[in-house]
Amino acid sequence: MKTAISILLVDDHALFRESLVRLLKSEAGFEVVGHCATIGESLRYLDKEKVDVVLLDYDLGEEAGTDLLKDLASRRETARVLMVTAGMTPGTTRSALEAGVAGILWKHSAPEQLIEAIRRVAKGEVWLDRDTMQVLLATEETTAGPRPSSPHLTPRQREVLRGILDGLTNKEIAVKTQSSESAVKAVIQELFHKAGVRTRSQLVRVAFEKHARDWLEEK
Repeated sequence: MKTAISILLVDDHALFRESLVRLLKSEAGFEVVGHCATIGESLRYLDKEKVDVVLLDYDLGEEAGTDLLKDLASRRETARVLMVTAGMTPGTTRSALEAGVAGILWKHSAPEQLIEAIRRVAKGEVWLDRDTMQVLLATEETTAGPRPSSPHLTPRQREVLRGILDGLTNKEIAVKTQSSESAVKAVIQELFHKAGVRTRSQLVRVAFEKHARDWLEEK
Protein backbone atom coordinates (compact mmCIF):
# COMPACT_ATOMS: atom_id res chain seq x y z
CA MET A 1 0.00 0.00 0.00
CA LYS A 2 1.37 3.39 -0.99
CA THR A 3 2.21 5.67 1.95
CA ALA A 4 0.61 9.11 1.96
CA ILE A 5 2.82 12.17 1.47
CA SER A 6 3.14 13.80 4.88
CA ILE A 7 3.00 17.61 4.77
CA LEU A 8 3.82 20.39 7.22
CA LEU A 9 2.53 23.88 6.39
CA VAL A 10 4.36 26.94 7.75
CA ASP A 11 2.61 30.27 7.08
CA ASP A 12 1.79 33.16 9.41
CA HIS A 13 -1.50 34.05 7.68
CA ALA A 14 -4.11 32.00 9.55
CA LEU A 15 -6.90 32.24 6.98
CA PHE A 16 -4.64 31.20 4.10
CA ARG A 17 -3.12 28.41 6.18
CA GLU A 18 -6.45 26.98 7.25
CA SER A 19 -7.97 27.10 3.76
CA LEU A 20 -4.87 25.42 2.34
CA VAL A 21 -5.06 22.71 4.99
CA ARG A 22 -8.67 21.99 3.98
CA LEU A 23 -7.60 21.73 0.33
CA LEU A 24 -4.74 19.36 1.09
CA LYS A 25 -6.83 17.15 3.40
CA SER A 26 -9.34 16.66 0.58
CA GLU A 27 -6.62 15.37 -1.77
CA ALA A 28 -6.08 11.60 -1.88
CA GLY A 29 -2.57 10.54 -0.92
CA PHE A 30 -1.83 13.59 1.24
CA GLU A 31 -1.59 13.75 5.03
CA VAL A 32 -1.25 17.12 6.79
CA VAL A 33 0.69 16.33 9.97
CA GLY A 34 0.66 19.92 11.20
CA HIS A 35 0.46 23.60 10.41
CA CYS A 36 1.97 26.56 12.21
CA ALA A 37 3.07 30.19 11.93
CA THR A 38 6.69 30.25 13.12
CA ILE A 39 10.00 28.49 12.59
CA GLY A 40 10.14 27.44 16.24
CA GLU A 41 6.77 25.72 15.97
CA SER A 42 7.78 24.00 12.75
CA LEU A 43 10.90 22.56 14.39
CA ARG A 44 8.79 21.12 17.19
CA TYR A 45 6.59 19.38 14.62
CA LEU A 46 9.67 18.05 12.85
CA ASP A 47 10.94 16.65 16.16
CA LYS A 48 7.89 14.46 16.58
CA GLU A 49 6.50 13.84 13.10
CA LYS A 50 7.81 12.27 9.89
CA VAL A 51 7.50 15.00 7.27
CA ASP A 52 8.04 14.48 3.55
CA VAL A 53 7.31 18.02 2.32
CA VAL A 54 7.37 21.37 4.12
CA LEU A 55 5.25 24.08 2.49
CA LEU A 56 7.05 27.20 3.61
CA ASP A 57 6.14 30.86 3.21
CA TYR A 58 9.02 33.31 2.86
CA ASP A 59 7.48 36.17 4.84
CA LEU A 60 6.68 34.92 8.34
CA GLY A 61 6.18 38.33 9.91
CA GLU A 62 9.30 38.96 11.97
CA GLU A 63 11.03 35.89 10.51
CA ALA A 64 12.20 34.90 7.04
CA GLY A 65 11.09 31.42 6.12
CA THR A 66 14.45 30.71 4.52
CA ASP A 67 16.00 30.80 8.01
CA LEU A 68 14.42 27.38 8.56
CA LEU A 69 16.73 25.94 5.86
CA LYS A 70 19.77 26.40 8.09
CA ASP A 71 18.10 24.45 10.88
CA LEU A 72 17.11 21.66 8.49
CA ALA A 73 20.66 21.38 7.18
CA SER A 74 22.19 21.23 10.66
CA ARG A 75 19.68 18.57 11.73
CA ARG A 76 20.21 16.53 8.54
CA GLU A 77 16.46 16.67 8.05
CA THR A 78 15.21 14.73 5.03
CA ALA A 79 12.01 16.75 4.54
CA ARG A 80 12.00 18.61 1.23
CA VAL A 81 10.99 22.27 1.16
CA LEU A 82 8.57 23.84 -1.32
CA MET A 83 8.36 27.61 -0.93
CA VAL A 84 4.76 28.84 -1.32
CA THR A 85 5.07 32.59 -1.35
CA ALA A 86 3.50 35.84 -2.49
CA GLY A 87 6.88 37.14 -3.61
CA MET A 88 10.66 36.97 -3.19
CA THR A 89 13.44 39.11 -4.57
CA PRO A 90 15.65 37.60 -7.30
CA GLY A 91 18.57 37.44 -4.86
CA THR A 92 16.48 35.71 -2.21
CA THR A 93 15.12 33.26 -4.79
CA ARG A 94 18.64 32.32 -5.85
CA SER A 95 19.84 32.03 -2.25
CA ALA A 96 16.89 29.79 -1.35
CA LEU A 97 17.68 27.40 -4.19
CA GLU A 98 21.36 27.33 -3.28
CA ALA A 99 20.36 26.57 0.34
CA GLY A 100 18.41 23.50 -0.72
CA VAL A 101 14.83 24.54 -1.53
CA ALA A 102 13.28 21.94 -3.85
CA GLY A 103 10.81 24.29 -5.48
CA ILE A 104 9.14 27.69 -5.52
CA LEU A 105 5.43 28.22 -6.14
CA TRP A 106 3.56 31.53 -6.10
CA LYS A 107 0.44 31.86 -3.94
CA HIS A 108 -1.59 33.00 -6.92
CA SER A 109 -0.96 29.66 -8.68
CA ALA A 110 -3.85 27.31 -9.38
CA PRO A 111 -4.58 24.59 -6.79
CA GLU A 112 -3.77 21.94 -9.40
CA GLN A 113 -0.26 23.36 -9.73
CA LEU A 114 0.25 23.17 -5.97
CA ILE A 115 -0.89 19.53 -5.89
CA GLU A 116 1.41 18.65 -8.79
CA ALA A 117 4.34 20.56 -7.26
CA ILE A 118 3.97 18.69 -3.96
CA ARG A 119 3.91 15.32 -5.71
CA ARG A 120 6.97 16.18 -7.83
CA VAL A 121 8.96 17.51 -4.89
CA ALA A 122 8.06 14.48 -2.75
CA LYS A 123 9.53 12.24 -5.49
CA GLY A 124 12.85 14.07 -5.33
CA GLU A 125 12.23 16.33 -8.31
CA VAL A 126 12.44 20.11 -8.57
CA TRP A 127 9.58 22.52 -9.21
CA LEU A 128 10.37 25.82 -10.95
CA ASP A 129 8.02 27.66 -13.26
CA ARG A 130 9.11 29.73 -16.26
CA ASP A 131 8.69 33.03 -14.39
CA THR A 132 11.10 31.90 -11.67
CA MET A 133 13.66 30.72 -14.21
CA GLN A 134 13.49 34.05 -16.06
CA VAL A 135 14.07 35.92 -12.80
CA LEU A 136 17.09 33.77 -12.03
CA LEU A 137 18.53 34.19 -15.51
CA ALA A 138 18.06 37.96 -15.32
CA THR A 139 19.89 37.99 -11.99
CA GLU A 140 22.70 35.93 -13.50
CA GLU A 141 23.10 38.40 -16.37
CA THR A 142 23.62 41.30 -13.97
CA THR A 143 26.16 39.48 -11.80
CA ALA A 144 29.48 41.24 -12.15
CA GLY A 145 32.74 39.56 -13.04
CA PRO A 146 33.81 36.96 -15.58
CA ARG A 147 33.10 33.29 -15.01
CA PRO A 148 34.96 30.29 -16.33
CA SER A 149 33.38 28.59 -19.32
CA SER A 150 31.06 25.66 -18.63
CA PRO A 151 31.35 22.17 -20.07
CA HIS A 152 29.60 22.11 -23.43
CA LEU A 153 26.11 20.59 -23.58
CA THR A 154 24.87 18.72 -26.62
CA PRO A 155 21.45 19.73 -28.01
CA ARG A 156 19.93 16.58 -26.46
CA GLN A 157 21.50 17.30 -23.05
CA ARG A 158 20.19 20.86 -23.19
CA GLU A 159 16.71 19.59 -24.12
CA VAL A 160 16.65 17.12 -21.22
CA LEU A 161 17.90 19.78 -18.80
CA ARG A 162 15.07 22.06 -19.91
CA GLY A 163 12.64 19.23 -19.20
CA ILE A 164 14.03 18.82 -15.70
CA LEU A 165 13.74 22.57 -15.08
CA ASP A 166 10.12 22.41 -16.24
CA GLY A 167 9.45 19.75 -13.59
CA LEU A 168 8.84 16.94 -16.07
CA THR A 169 9.26 13.29 -15.18
CA ASN A 170 11.63 11.07 -17.15
CA LYS A 171 8.63 9.61 -18.99
CA GLU A 172 7.35 13.07 -19.92
CA ILE A 173 10.79 14.17 -21.08
CA ALA A 174 11.02 11.03 -23.21
CA VAL A 175 7.70 11.87 -24.89
CA LYS A 176 8.74 15.49 -25.42
CA THR A 177 12.12 14.54 -26.89
CA GLN A 178 10.73 11.55 -28.81
CA SER A 179 13.11 9.11 -27.15
CA SER A 180 12.96 6.28 -24.61
CA GLU A 181 13.01 6.60 -20.83
CA SER A 182 16.28 4.68 -20.70
CA ALA A 183 17.82 7.17 -23.14
CA VAL A 184 16.62 10.06 -20.98
CA LYS A 185 18.09 8.41 -17.87
CA ALA A 186 21.42 8.04 -19.69
CA VAL A 187 21.43 11.73 -20.64
CA ILE A 188 20.61 12.72 -17.06
CA GLN A 189 23.62 10.72 -15.86
CA GLU A 190 25.74 12.62 -18.39
CA LEU A 191 24.41 15.90 -16.96
CA PHE A 192 25.17 14.73 -13.43
CA HIS A 193 28.73 13.98 -14.49
CA LYS A 194 29.23 17.37 -16.18
CA ALA A 195 27.77 19.23 -13.20
CA GLY A 196 29.56 17.08 -10.61
CA VAL A 197 26.33 16.19 -8.78
CA ARG A 198 24.26 13.13 -7.91
CA THR A 199 20.63 14.34 -7.77
CA ARG A 200 18.21 16.36 -9.88
CA SER A 201 17.85 19.07 -7.23
CA GLN A 202 21.64 19.46 -7.05
CA LEU A 203 21.76 19.64 -10.84
CA VAL A 204 19.24 22.50 -10.91
CA ARG A 205 21.11 24.46 -8.24
CA VAL A 206 24.48 24.01 -9.96
CA ALA A 207 22.99 24.87 -13.36
CA PHE A 208 21.77 28.22 -12.04
CA GLU A 209 24.71 28.91 -9.75
CA LYS A 210 27.59 28.07 -12.09
CA HIS A 211 26.39 27.48 -15.63
CA ALA A 212 23.34 29.69 -16.24
CA ARG A 213 24.84 31.70 -19.10
CA ASP A 214 26.00 28.63 -21.00
CA TRP A 215 23.34 26.06 -20.17
CA LEU A 216 20.07 27.91 -19.59
CA GLU A 217 19.89 30.76 -22.08
CA GLU A 218 17.96 30.05 -25.25
CA LYS A 219 20.24 29.21 -28.17
